[in-house]
Amino acid sequence: MKLKGTPLTAVLLLLAAFAVAALAGLNFKAMWAEDDFVPAQGFEKKMLSAWFEGLAGTPADTPVYIQKGTEPGGVVLILGGTHPTEPASMVTATLFLERAQVTKGSLIVIPQANLLGFTHNSPQEAHPQSISFTTADGGKRTFRFGSRLTNTIYEWPSPDIYIHPASGQQLPGKERGNLNRCYPGVPDGSITEQVAYALTELVRRERVDLAFDLHEASPEYPVVNAIVAHERSMELAAMTTMDLEAAGIMMRLEPSPKNLRGLTHREWGNFTETMPVLMETGNPVQGRLRGRTDERLALTGADKAYVKAAALGRLYIPYEGDQKIEYRVGRHATAIMSFLLNLDLLNEERGVLLENIPTFEELQENGVGAYLAPLKL
Repeated sequence: MKLKGTPLTAVLLLLAAFAVAALAGLNFKAMWAEDDFVPAQGFEKKMLSAWFEGLAGTPADTPVYIQKGTEPGGVVLILGGTHPTEPASMVTATLFLERAQVTKGSLIVIPQANLLGFTHNSPQEAHPQSISFTTADGGKRTFRFGSRLTNTIYEWPSPDIYIHPASGQQLPGKERGNLNRCYPGVPDGSITEQVAYALTELVRRERVDLAFDLHEASPEYPVVNAIVAHERSMELAAMTTMDLEAAGIMMRLEPSPKNLRGLTHREWGNFTETMPVLMETGNPVQGRLRGRTDERLALTGADKAYVKAAALGRLYIPYEGDQKIEYRVGRHATAIMSFLLNLDLLNEERGVLLENIPTFEELQENGVGAYLAPLKL
């Protein structure tokens, strides 16, 4: 039997394989380029390792920004980027980082909580690698669109079953790389558990009064367009929900399940003195019914399949053809501002007040990019 082909053919195929590998490598490497942030005047930058030295020198050590107002008050934390596939989370935190002027108390902003989740994406989900916005000066701001889980380079191999250290709850092994299943964390655990431990230490040692963990969920998921509150946060959350509904922003209020462990709204409430709140907006890029998945979908939420699903009554959010990021960020930002006003109303000593955050209507009219800082050349 005579083999077909020539040495030249073999060489060409080998070169083609090298070219494909090189292109894949460049795409992979691009995900490690850090995103640019332009903190508003008054913010001091620290690293999460300041609250847990075990993260120092690791790629999981993420920036923490703190601004103190001139008037004494409480401390509020805004946590974005727990799940990098939920862009309104990181973008809302960035909006506060780049706009907020604190007049009372202290504001802590962490835009990319799971920094290692931003260093890769989920190709099987056809997710984009980045999303971009046009700023007021005509410039461009680009942010990575990462993965729900910590980069597997640092979480490999995943166990068959992840046993939550604080409760013994059993989850699929991959959930060890899900930051919002690892709280309160352990100092000698996996890299994701160490990040959870550091964040819990920050909440505890900084005596955070009110802590927000921002998320997005699929439109067919029951807990969406919702506030999930620990029992300690429930009064404040109920007041805020009523304020939002009076303003035409419908919001579900859900109690934090006591038997669902590892999440911020449960573990921060159990292991610290803060009032934890988790908020979800509706985003078709998260769902299973979606069609083509790209940057356009992440920013507009426009999908024909969801139009049909809405007509069939299969969704838990109002859906009229899109779910723009301006709408999702606007819900988060407006809810946070309402929470702050109510916190100050209930307890002036723990109050935190700030200015310069665009309203829900301004975000819809002008777009998110109009309120992001231009990059300095």
